[in-house]
This record gives sequence, structure tokens and C-alpha cells, in this order.
Amino acid sequence: MVDVIETAAIIAAAGGVLVGVIYYILDIRNQAMIRKTDLVTKLYSTFQSKEFAEATLKVWNLEFKGFDDFVNRYGPWYSETEVYAAFRMVCLFFNGIGILLVEKIVDIRMVVKLFHVGVKTTWEKVKPLVEGGRKQMDPLLFDDFEYLYNEVKKREQQLASKTA
Repeated sequence: MVDVIETAAIIAAAGGVLVGVIYYILDIRNQAMIRKTDLVTKLYSTFQSKEFAEATLKVWNLEFKGFDDFVNRYGPWYSETEVYAAFRMVCLFFNGIGILLVEKIVDIRMVVKLFHVGVKTTWEKVKPLVEGGRKQMDPLLFDDFEYLYNEVKKREQQLASKTA
């Protein structure tokens, strides 16, 4: 009879440990999701800021016919102008989201839902400038922004094929 009680106590203790481990694993997953959501929320609040909105509109409203025309109109690369500051702010923001996406820190579904218009419109506007900058300075200039754009386009195509 004592062996049965001891065995039951051991089984109960092992069951308690197992339940505790499962709870801990689920809690860690939940905390990771909360941190990712918090990060995306903070990014979105930056995206919605007045300063970022003004910079984005400045970039979207640029008029140029390629990299050389841009330099002639707005000054040399890395000049201290409002246009270049806006360009840099917006591209660095989206490049940062691209890095987070590459590292699987943010989810493409959330990124598409929150930033797809900004990503697409901005990349399509600045692509010739980035390509020119890559030739002049750094072949990897804003490569994570380009990755982000390509992933957003893929996701949109997937969603479009599901609804068609």
C-alpha cells in the first residue's frame, strides 16, 4: 500500500512539473508575440508621426527623371538639404523594417497590413535614386528596403490570387 501511495505521489509530482513546463513554454511564446506586437506598434506610431508624414510627402512629391536629374535639381548625394534629409529618413525607416523582416522579428502579414502603401509608393519613387547611389557609393544601399518591397509585392500577389 505504501508503494502505491509513493508511486502516486511521484506521478503527481512529475505531472505537476510537466504542467509547469508547458505553461512556461506557452508563456514564453506569448511574451515573444507581445514584444513583436509592441515593436510593430511603435514603428507604426513613428510612421504616423507628423515629421515622418511630412518627410514621406516630400519624397513622394519629388520630380526627377533619374539619378543625374535628381542630383542636378536637389544637390549632390549626402548634401545637407531638406530633400536629402527626408529621403534618408524615409528610406532608413523602411530599410529598418526590412532588416526586422529578414531576421524574422516582424511578420510579413502585419507589415503588409500596416505599411504596404508606404513601402510600395516610396520604393517605386526612390528606386532610381537608390540604384544611382549603389553605383556611386555602396552596392548594398537600402538592400533591406528593396527586400521589404519585394516581400510586400509577393504577399499582395498571394492575397490577390486567393480572392480571384
